[in-house]
Amino acid sequence: MGPSAPDDSITASALAAGAGDPAAVEQFVRALHRDVLRYVAYLCADPQAVDDLAQDTFLRALGSLHRFEGRSSARSWLLAIARRAVVDSYRHAAVRPRLADVADWQLAVENAQPRGVPGFDDGVVLLDLLASLPAERRQAFVLTQLLGLPYAEAARAVDCPVGTVRSRVARARAELLHLLDESREPAEPVLQAA
Repeated sequence: MGPSAPDDSITASALAAGAGDPAAVEQFVRALHRDVLRYVAYLCADPQAVDDLAQDTFLRALGSLHRFEGRSSARSWLLAIARRAVVDSYRHAAVRPRLADVADWQLAVENAQPRGVPGFDDGVVLLDLLASLPAERRQAFVLTQLLGLPYAEAARAVDCPVGTVRSRVARARAELLHLLDESREPAEPVLQAA
């Protein structure tokens, strides 16, 4: 089987689920749940909202699965729905009054994060580096490099040309390498006048 076999299998499950097969619905959700969670986590600034946004993504997808025709992979179709769910949540949040001060919210999130877990610090560094990228580059990088989507599928998910995705990924890589190099350089000692 080729590299697209898992996506072909997931797309077949989506088509069967759209035709009313309950076992295919479960298979479809299980196959893509982790990818949706990871993608939403990188798009969303609120770690507390990730599960809700992933659930919203699947509710939207399952509600319109009967209209899915398989012209693209089910993965890219679902990630496009996830992107719209995140955008809609930002729009909804923009019109709601804020209940807490931003600084207090950030402190609460920092205090809720696990400490002392192996790899935790590396994960924080990676998230910080990714957060410093422009949104379009970060999104293209996450889709292709972290979720493993082919460039063509990522282009469909974000609704832009494949060349644009390739360019964004290349620029994101270059910028991440530059940021890593900067963080590894020792600070210049301060010379005091005698």
